[in-house]
Amino acid sequence: MVLKFLSFAGSLCFLLYGMKLMSDGIQRSAGQKLQAALAIVTGNRFVGFLTGAILTMIIQSSGATTVMLVSFVNAGLLTVAQSIGVIFGANVGTTVTAWIVAFFGFNFKISAFAIPMFGIGYILLSSKKLKKEGFGIAIMGFGILFIGLDWLSDLFKDSSGLTAFLATASGHGIISLALAFIVGIVFTALIHSSSAMTAIVITLAAKNPDIWEFGSAMVIGSAIGSTVDAVMAAMNAQANAKRTALVHFLFNVATTVVALSLFHPFLAFVDFIVPGSVQDNIVYHIAALNTVFKLLGTILFIPFVKQIAALTHRMIHDAPENEVAVYHLEFDENTAERTPETMVFQAQREIAKFTDVVVEMFDNLQVGIQRFDNDFAGEGYRKIERLEDYTDQMHAQLTHYLVRCTALRISDQSQENVSHMMLISEELESMADGCLSIAGQLRKAVEKEMPFRPEDLERLVPYFELSRQLLQFIYRNVSKIERLSKEQFDFAAELEQQIDAERKSLKKVARKRLESGADVKAELLYLDIVRQIEKLGDRCFDMADELGGKVS
Repeated sequence: MVLKFLSFAGSLCFLLYGMKLMSDGIQRSAGQKLQAALAIVTGNRFVGFLTGAILTMIIQSSGATTVMLVSFVNAGLLTVAQSIGVIFGANVGTTVTAWIVAFFGFNFKISAFAIPMFGIGYILLSSKKLKKEGFGIAIMGFGILFIGLDWLSDLFKDSSGLTAFLATASGHGIISLALAFIVGIVFTALIHSSSAMTAIVITLAAKNPDIWEFGSAMVIGSAIGSTVDAVMAAMNAQANAKRTALVHFLFNVATTVVALSLFHPFLAFVDFIVPGSVQDNIVYHIAALNTVFKLLGTILFIPFVKQIAALTHRMIHDAPENEVAVYHLEFDENTAERTPETMVFQAQREIAKFTDVVVEMFDNLQVGIQRFDNDFAGEGYRKIERLEDYTDQMHAQLTHYLVRCTALRISDQSQENVSHMMLISEELESMADGCLSIAGQLRKAVEKEMPFRPEDLERLVPYFELSRQLLQFIYRNVSKIERLSKEQFDFAAELEQQIDAERKSLKKVARKRLESGADVKAELLYLDIVRQIEKLGDRCFDMADELGGKVS
């Protein structure tokens, strides 16, 4: 008995590890591109549904999709309403695994091709020249998955005791269904995979066709157990991320309640649409039940996306806003384990937020140059000072976050992007310091009533605007994964040249005024402001250079 239990545990671990390798390998091959597709989901619920379904079919894990989704909502990339369609799609997309198991697992001798597949995958993983490590890992995972499934199948084939137990357990009407439902919830929550749970049920049913109802209840219960990953990912997240996890939980619970309320008519409908009798074709009946169950739930609830989003807002309230802005970037260990590429993608979005704050500092500084009055010297300067303090927090936490990203199992391209983001973060923090320094110079000039002529200040505005345009250009492109095109880089270079030319012109004018007897302190301060604005432009161009040469 102990040996059989250990054999079952070992076979199950092979199955789960194979599924994990498949998901990890595919994410390493195209993880950021897949996540980029997820991040641009529109408000159209049907587009969201298709995106969630296709993404989950590709990476073979609804848990991974929902963890990504919670992360994106937490980062402000998606709204709760936009995430709902994706959640519905992920639930349907995850049923593809059951069809793969039903078709390949019981129509071919699995071991005949599982081991050769593992060998091919290992060759791809080991060959640095081919640069197909991620694809190799996915193929190895596919082979391991079916080795585990083959072992489970052989284990259940010779288990007369298990057959007798299932016959007994499934022979008590509603009590049996309740037991199967609870087992489905608990076991799925423990192994973190409804796909694996369904594969186990299919393997059991292939040897014991009489457990049609019992196995169906287990599959239905697995839908609730599968929500554990999203709930864990949202535990320390913002309110919207918690609402997204709540949507996933409520949808699966509501769909389950409907399915259980109409249990026997539902099973009869599945039997009607699947060719052959339950006894002769049980594996396809289980696979079809899994798909139809989740597809009907989507059809039932997708018209009410707005109402579901509103309900989650009533159930989970926003945290009160603090008067002092405090930046917080969580490195979620669960997300890092399940979808490591997501951590890099989220860091890139945080860099975009960092750029947004620096753009805001530029805007306030430009207002200060134009106004040059006591209001700016007071509240205007203090606002820039608060923003600079916020960027210090962002820089420190982002650097710590990115350092931790370097230890993740991510692609070489993602590793390169992490290094790139560290440099961008440094440049942004230096630009924020520069903005505060210029604001301090302006405040000093206002407080000491230095004799700046209006036309001199007016000359600074277009000069500063050139640096601001370059920063806006960086802002529009810093969150993209693709490198800058030659035309885009040339545009940035042209702006930088214009800044240099304007600096020379302004310095020339200031020197002429000095030679003609103008106030020395005022002119030197003016020249210092001109120099610091040029430094801002230089740092913008350095970031453009990074984007042009290192991000792909």
